Amino acid sequence: MDDARVDNVEKAAGITIVLLVILGVTQVVLGEGIAKSVALTANGIDCIGDGFVSAIVWAGLKFFRKSADDKFHYGYFKMENLASAAAAVVMLLLASYIGYRAYMQLTNPHEIYLPFVGAAVALIAAVIAWGIGLYKFVKGRKLQLDSLRLDAVNTLKDGTASFLAVVALILSAKGYPIADAVVGFIIAAIIASIGFTTIKEAGFMLVDACDAECFIKRIHIQSMVEELPSVESAHVVRLRRTGPVIQGEIEIEVSDTMSVHKAHELRLTIQRMVKDQFSDVERLTVVAVPYKEPISTNQCT
Repeated sequence: MDDARVDNVEKAAGITIVLLVILGVTQVVLGEGIAKSVALTANGIDCIGDGFVSAIVWAGLKFFRKSADDKFHYGYFKMENLASAAAAVVMLLLASYIGYRAYMQLTNPHEIYLPFVGAAVALIAAVIAWGIGLYKFVKGRKLQLDSLRLDAVNTLKDGTASFLAVVALILSAKGYPIADAVVGFIIAAIIASIGFTTIKEAGFMLVDACDAECFIKRIHIQSMVEELPSVESAHVVRLRRTGPVIQGEIEIEVSDTMSVHKAHELRLTIQRMVKDQFSDVERLTVVAVPYKEPISTNQCT
């Protein structure tokens, strides 16, 4: 993986942390102390929470590139999945709090003060969040980093939530204070849905589940290997995603007269062929076993 590009992403994540926290604190102070708006306060809390999520992702980016050692024989790749799960838990906690505040506003609505000032601040936050989110999403796809893609989606979601806060404040100024509570519920629901989805995906990866993409790659790898003239058959293809890379193993049947040198060359050929086809396959263990002729079912006993 390109370390220079990852370093750039780390810097972007660091800048995101600062910007989101500043925007979040500004909106919370304005929403709680002046405007008395649940939507603006909720969006501010969401921004601060997203800053914390970005901090977790930043830490994950630092850890997963560490080389394997005596304790972690397969490297630190799964730290990236663990970071995603931890970030999702934070998101769910924030969603619960925002939902509670929205409920209180719905059952006991009050006037929103300086709604247009709050709307202007929320609109600025929306534009900034959308810009940063799109940048991180593109980088996350190129580097195949799930936690960075989560962080990007989370930032884009924050921009959308900020825009919804703008709508709520404008509607409140027009005499519809219930919009403040409704938007609070919507923001909480958006955060919760992303959090639950992320925990599910991260959990699958942490227990080495093979998703649809992984299954398709397994079939493709088996088919490619069986087309080699020196391979009689290929089976026992196991793949697992660990952070941004895939690791796996494949068992091939070869002639029992094949030399160790030829078997080694065949192994290198398979690994190179798979790597050329699937760049995210970081390690593929190839095990060669003697080929056994199938027993005919037509033989008499």
